[in-house]
Amino acid sequence: MASLTCISNRCFSHSFSPIRVHYAHSLRTAPPRAMAKPGFSPAKDQVASPGDFEFVPPLKILEYPDPKLRARNKRIVTFDDSLNKLVHEMFDVMYKTDGIGLSAPQVGINLRLMVFNPVGERGEGEEIVLVNPRVSKYSKKLTLFNEGCLSFPGINADVKRPESVKIDAYDVNGKRFSVNLSDLPARIFQHEFDHLQGILFFERMNEEVLDSIRGQLQALETKYEGMTGLPSPENIGNHRRRKVAVGFGKL
Repeated sequence: MASLTCISNRCFSHSFSPIRVHYAHSLRTAPPRAMAKPGFSPAKDQVASPGDFEFVPPLKILEYPDPKLRARNKRIVTFDDSLNKLVHEMFDVMYKTDGIGLSAPQVGINLRLMVFNPVGERGEGEEIVLVNPRVSKYSKKLTLFNEGCLSFPGINADVKRPESVKIDAYDVNGKRFSVNLSDLPARIFQHEFDHLQGILFFERMNEEVLDSIRGQLQALETKYEGMTGLPSPENIGNHRRRKVAVGFGKL
């Protein structure tokens, strides 16, 4: 399949602009529970407490292999000023880092929350906030796209994903809604949703593509060890490709 053009080298972080939302044909029902990582079951999701929303601004992007990128993300049940403040700060760091989408675990806050805007510019497009999102359907058709990620600076590679998805989520005020996404908005959502499942984008690459960036991933592991004085929690040199499910879970 032809690869779509990458939007500069920006990660998926920001909210949306004139969004191509439609009820796509050839959608199939998503698995009834998240299957990508053992234990990521909605029934076992922990509920966020007020302390989980606490942070000291400015927020900073965590880089691979920070263990918070793999930690369980808690379900949000309180929609108040603390959530609004966090959303505001996430958009702020997203714009400042030239992104088009961002998930809460990428800034060290393990909550089921993402923001994005395909336009990638403050004051343009529509800022979308998705709380406790899930995917109910996804298209059979897959497309290839050259993805980047703010947690993997300077790394871009092809990832194949469903072309369209139907999602359910809550907005920042706690209102539940459903929407169909296609093309770039669907791509951004799926990338950020993976973060909420503890899945990193290199796990969706084929072996040849992964081999092309393996050295860059090892460099990030070495950088982590130098900055923290701790051994890297991941070793891409010993990585064995595993089957990663679509990773869609319940609301």
